[in-house]
Amino acid sequence: MNPPVNRGTPVAVVTGSDSGIGRATAVRLAALGMDVGITWHADEEGARRTAEEVRGHGRRAAVAHLDLTRLPGAADVVDELAAELGRIDVLVNNAGTGTATPFLEMSYETVRDVLDVDLVGPFLCSQIAARRMIEQGDGGRIVNVTSVHEHQPRVGAAPYCAAKGGLGLLTQVMALELAEYGITVNAVAPGEIATPMTGQDDEDVRKQSRPGVPLGRPGDAREVASVIAFLAGEDSSYVTGASWVVDGGMLRMGPQAGSHLESDAWRRP
Repeated sequence: MNPPVNRGTPVAVVTGSDSGIGRATAVRLAALGMDVGITWHADEEGARRTAEEVRGHGRRAAVAHLDLTRLPGAADVVDELAAELGRIDVLVNNAGTGTATPFLEMSYETVRDVLDVDLVGPFLCSQIAARRMIEQGDGGRIVNVTSVHEHQPRVGAAPYCAAKGGLGLLTQVMALELAEYGITVNAVAPGEIATPMTGQDDEDVRKQSRPGVPLGRPGDAREVASVIAFLAGEDSSYVTGASWVVDGGMLRMGPQAGSHLESDAWRRP
């Protein structure tokens, strides 16, 4: 059961918040005093667990199914969650998918699905959220979760890289166009994070060795959530159009090297 409605409470919608970075973000925003709209694609039970964690912080939670391969109608879920919770102050476009298929073997259907989920979906969800924020009249925050592959390519991930790169530039255009309404738009670009998407759900990242990453380990979803929370809050009020990389230094190595080096020999001249 949800706590009583507080009309002064800010509301965030976090897509793909049934696990990983999305769940960590939803819980972090709840801890900071926000009610949270939660979406799931395949793991309804995971979304319910996220909602319970949100309510454990004394905040309201609303849960809805979201399949961004079913556009444009699927994006209406953002409007529905905002209506249920009374408003929307923060949108975190976190839902995503990827590939590990060579360019020459990629099917049209795969390309279309990845682009819809990772680029067109966030575009449409952001339109809906921004229109509500403008109608409310007191600004807002949009945070797009991209990837280090917003900035650098990776073999086998052609549509993913294209979508994340596109989402990075979309972030910049949105930041320019929505600034007059007091809406900031930023991207967060994670490196390798221990989540179900990388096959590392709930692992202790301190026990994982990544010789090619300067910090020597993958990231924890809560480390990404803390950056998202900063961009969703008042302390980032003069930050817009930026991409915040959360990768343990991977990009300084190049993402292929960062993921695939098997020794620390690179550390020595």
